[in-house]
Formats: sequence, C-alpha cells, structure tokens
Amino acid sequence: MRLRLLLLALGTFAVGTDTMVMAGILGRISGDLGVSVPAAGQLVTVFALSYALLAPVLAAVTAQWPRRRLLLTALTVFTVANALSALAPDYPTLLATRVLAAAGAALYSPTASAAAAALVPPERRGRAIAAVLGGMTVATALGVPLGTYVGRADWRATMWLVTALGAAALLGLAAFLRELPAPARAVGLRDRLVPLRDGRVLGAAATTFTFFLAFQSVYIYLGTAVRPATGGDADRLSAVLLATGVASVAGSWLGGQVVDRWGVRKVLLTGAAISVVCFAALPWLGRTMPGAFVYALTVPLAGWSVSVAQPHRLASLRPADAPLLLSLNSSALYLGMAAGGGAGSLAIALLGERWFPLAASVMGLAALTLAATTTRTPSAARPTRGAGNCATSPTQPAAN
Repeated sequence: MRLRLLLLALGTFAVGTDTMVMAGILGRISGDLGVSVPAAGQLVTVFALSYALLAPVLAAVTAQWPRRRLLLTALTVFTVANALSALAPDYPTLLATRVLAAAGAALYSPTASAAAAALVPPERRGRAIAAVLGGMTVATALGVPLGTYVGRADWRATMWLVTALGAAALLGLAAFLRELPAPARAVGLRDRLVPLRDGRVLGAAATTFTFFLAFQSVYIYLGTAVRPATGGDADRLSAVLLATGVASVAGSWLGGQVVDRWGVRKVLLTGAAISVVCFAALPWLGRTMPGAFVYALTVPLAGWSVSVAQPHRLASLRPADAPLLLSLNSSALYLGMAAGGGAGSLAIALLGERWFPLAASVMGLAALTLAATTTRTPSAARPTRGAGNCATSPTQPAAN
C-alpha cells in the first residue's frame, strides 16, 4: 500500500518538477535555441494554459476509463513528451512538446488523487491524497533546484531528468498497481460549469486567477530579477530557488494552520498584502544575495498560504459541490500561471529587467482588492473544520 502511494507521489513529483523547473533554465534555452528570455518564458505559459484548458475536458472524456489504464496512459504521454522536449531541435518543436506534456500532466494529477483515495479505507483517504499531492510541493522544494542544477550546463539534461522521473513512476505503477475500483458516474463538462452561476464562486476564482497572475509573472523570470545578485551563476540561482521551494512547503503547512485560527479573509488579505510589498521591493532586493533570499523566503511563504486559503473558501461556499469547485479553482490557478508568463514578458519589454516586478505589485493589489470585496460574507470569511481536508497548494491541483 505504502509503496503504491509513494509511486503515485513520484508521478506528481515529476509533474510538479516539469511544471516549475523551466524558470531556472530559461537562460540556457534562450541561448541554445536563439530566442529571447521572454520568448523562452512562453514555454511555461503554454504548459500552464494547456493544463488549465485540457484538465476538465480530458477528465470528462476519460471519466469511465479504468483508473490503472488511465494512470499508465497519462504517464506514458507525459514521459514521451519530455523525451521529445529534450530532443527538440528548435523552439516551435519544443513548444509543441510542452503542450503534449501538459496533456499527460492534466490527465495524471487528478487521477492519481482519485487512485490514492481508492487504495485506502475511508478514514485514511485524506492522508493518502495529501501524500500523493505532497509530491507536487516537494517538487517545488527539491525538484526545481535539482533540475536547475542539473541543467546548469545544458538545459536538455533537465528534461532528461524529468523524463527519468516519469519513466520510474510509470514502470513502478505498471509493476505494483493492481486494477482499481471502477470510477463513479461520469460528471459531464456542463455539470462542472454549473457552480459558475454563483457570484461568490466567480469572485473566488477571479481572486485565484489574479493573484497567481501576479505571482507567476515574477516567478517565471526570477532568474532575471535576481541576476544582479547571482551574476548569472547557476549555483547561486539554484540556491535562491531552493530557498523558494523550502518556503513554499512551509507556506503550505502554515496556511493550513492559520486558516482555522484566523479565518480565510485574514489569511488572504495578509498573504496578498505581504506579496504586494515584496513585489514592489524586488527591484532593490534583487541587487544583493541577502535581498534575493529575503524575497525568496517571504513571498512563497505568503503566497502558498493564500493558495491553501482559497480551497478552504470555495469548499465552504458550496460543500456539496466541493470537488467541482476545487477543480475549477485548479483551472483558475493554472490560467493565472499561464497568463503570468505573458504578463511578465510584457512587463520586461515595457519596464526593463530591473523594474518589471512593479507590474506584479499592481496586479497583486488588484487581487488584494478582489479578496477584500468578495470575502465579506460570514460564509466566505471563516471555513468549517471539515473544509480543511480539501486544501491544495498551487503546485497541487485539486482532484477532479
């Protein structure tokens, strides 16, 4: 049992690493393929946008597939796509392989959560799902800096690392995962969109989208923002990304603790406000390594706390529709991540490599305003205890 959960978590670790590691190797890709850093950043945008759009569609289309076959198919697509990324001879080909990788990831992550729940008794399902989704969080802490370090000389080595992780999970699950119980009745795509008629749900989804639009517009180009501090040294950048990853894990844990004590509203407003201040200060913090570490430790701590508060908020709005709402929240998050790549690229073009984080502070202020104006009702302000098991982080999309 534990081995199968670990193998499922290895798959989500591979997906999480693939999702975020591009931020650490954009410079290498830019130089090798002869494109600008902002253009290379669109690889992250395309992956996240493809994930956001394909996740609900693929979930509806494959709802009646046996879960074991679905998991193995998803990992096969994901692994092959990353191998093709490593072999891509030019930028357009690499872009196409990122869409294929996103399709595999969008199919695997929610299915892995459902499989984890099916492997254990009802009283242990929350811990099983948390263990599998924990692979995404650990990817932020370990996979991203490891991938950046491996790719310090050649970015293709990073893609081979992700390929190896996906292949290991695929082979392990093929060998040790028996067939799982048949899926429940399919939930159609139209049914998934019914909760969008609720204005409170739209407000929460808009907050998620806007906040991670701001967050990701800096994260993708963090190597550019802190280049004055790192001097372009890959080892120094890996250290900054490691600090970011550790703070992300801490933020996910802290968010779960403080939401029950403070309520969703306070966590959202506090986390968003801290992030806005740090975005605005990054043009100065990024000039020195101590300043870069201050940013790397503070913003993820605040940001991932926000990411935990939002699922709490949505689950408390319509408890009966919690799985659907969390799926929509995941799509809003990935749409924000996708748009963040374009927003960061545009900000660099307009404001320059030093000052572009100021645009993120403006977007963050918009998210803060949205959070303040859409969390005034008692039902949105303080979640029930039961909603705590539904929390996910940005690198942990909720199960469909």
